[in-house]
This record gives sequence, structure tokens and C-alpha cells, in this order.
Amino acid sequence: MFRTRALCRTLKPLGDRVLVRRAAKETQTSGGIFLPTDKTKDPNEGTVVAAGPGERDVSGTLHATTLSEGDVVLLPEYGGSKVKIGDDELFLFRESDILGKFE
Repeated sequence: MFRTRALCRTLKPLGDRVLVRRAAKETQTSGGIFLPTDKTKDPNEGTVVAAGPGERDVSGTLHATTLSEGDVVLLPEYGGSKVKIGDDELFLFRESDILGKFE
């Protein structure tokens, strides 16, 4: 469950959805050159903020999500639903859309 500071509202993903905060854009290269922020692309890495309980199959059995809060995941280049809560910009993905989890 993700609680915002400004609005004191909570957002808990439903089903197999996962709420992710994308990593910050790299604005400086390893050589020290600063890049303009509009020319850098979104990173394909993020941190799980909240995860839903899982998905139910046809017989009603709950299959829990394999991701939990704090996991660092590999995201697809496109996809996810952008959610803006206060100043935070988060993304909702289905667990099946997430490409992998960093150990």
C-alpha cells in the first residue's frame, strides 16, 4: 500500500497489478558530461512501491504475486498506466508485463 504525504490517501493495486516508481533519468554521463533532460530516455528500471494480492483463476484459486514492496524490477520500454499522486509519478503494470526482477 502506497500512502501519499500530501493527500493522505492510499493506493492499493488490485489483482495482479504492481505499482512501480521508475528510476530517475541519468542526466550525467560517466565522463561527466551533462545531458539535457528532454534528450534522455526513461530508464527501464524501477522499484515496486505496492503489489496487489494476486490473480484468481477460473476455479477461484488465488495465485499470489511474486513481487513485493522494495523489489527492483526491469520494465518494458512502453506500457503501464501513469498515475500522478501529489508530486509522485508512478506507473501501474500487470505482473506479467514486468520483464524481470533484479536480485
